[in-house]
Amino acid sequence: MRPEFLPFARPSISDEDVQAVTDVLRSGWITTGVKCAELEAGFTDRLGTTSAVATTSATAAMHLALVALGIGPGDEVITPSMTWVSTVNMIVRLGATPVFVDVDRETLMATAAGIDSAVTDRTRAIIPVDYAGAAIDMAGIRAIGVARGIPVIEDAAHAIGTRRSDGEEVGQVGTAIFSLHPIKTITSGEGGVLVTDDEAFGENIRRLRFHGLGVDAWERGQQGRSPQAEVLEPGFKYNLPDMNAALGLSQFHRLDEFIDRRRDLALRYRERLASIPGLTPLGDAETTGRHAWHLFIVRVDPETAGVDRADFMAALKSKNIGTGIHFRAIHTQKWFVDHPDRWRGTDLANTEWNSDRICSLPLFPDMSDADVDDVVAAIRDAVPSSSGVPA
Repeated sequence: MRPEFLPFARPSISDEDVQAVTDVLRSGWITTGVKCAELEAGFTDRLGTTSAVATTSATAAMHLALVALGIGPGDEVITPSMTWVSTVNMIVRLGATPVFVDVDRETLMATAAGIDSAVTDRTRAIIPVDYAGAAIDMAGIRAIGVARGIPVIEDAAHAIGTRRSDGEEVGQVGTAIFSLHPIKTITSGEGGVLVTDDEAFGENIRRLRFHGLGVDAWERGQQGRSPQAEVLEPGFKYNLPDMNAALGLSQFHRLDEFIDRRRDLALRYRERLASIPGLTPLGDAETTGRHAWHLFIVRVDPETAGVDRADFMAALKSKNIGTGIHFRAIHTQKWFVDHPDRWRGTDLANTEWNSDRICSLPLFPDMSDADVDDVVAAIRDAVPSSSGVPA
């Protein structure tokens, strides 16, 4: 057994990251300010978008996007059930109805055809999800949005730095939302960034982020404007403090380095797990050029592996190795089971099959090759069907 616990995720914090936050704490200005602006500029410079708006979380950014689109009672929003519950919580809280579409069994991402078949005259938005660091078929989904006149908001929480097979980086086209949560590829502690090539939409999000004011507090203080800014519309308090932005900006500079290391670890996993029966990694999406490897997910098939997921995860924990589940299908969560009138969905067979079997293995840049080997050795001990199979 490993002497130290290996979590499934851990942020990679450098001395430079610590110094960046320390400098902000000593600067006298710790809320939204110059570092937030620099972080946003980093995204627009990299992606070429007209706007980037940093918020306290990706959930906050999604809430603002739905509000800006005017989503409310009687509206439907198409999205997968195989994702984290945050987006769907926002849809329901606004009084709208989430319409769940099934995902591809191997990539866990919705298809353009599945989304198209779910559109009704009440559909007001489509929210596709890039899963685990792969890129969804946005060309097909955007075409549906254009043809039907439906806005598309790409949930790219897992896909910062991901590239599509045509070379386009996620976030370059349309509107997308990234997460900077501690388990993501880069982190600001908590945070999110909405990027868009729709300048008016981006400015609306920026106003809504900070009380609906025409300017942020930092802009008023630093540019000599009157402290009494006008409220242009009722807004929220979702602005990202500079303490967080400084960490995110410092990490942003190492994004490609982090992705390269995640890729190397993921390929090592794939090579060493290939011979273990009943343990199947996700399939490759043809629409993905560079995978960001936010997560390394396997499906534990109890019939073939000889162990169910719960026992599999417990066995790894007993060896000092952490795992996770990303995610249990939303429509199987208690509130949604108890409120079947608040959502709609068709055949979700692939979603449900994966929801019962997926398991996230440890994956973060500070892991060593030996850490991967420890995980694989523990898996071999946990999976009865691997007995006698050459390593």
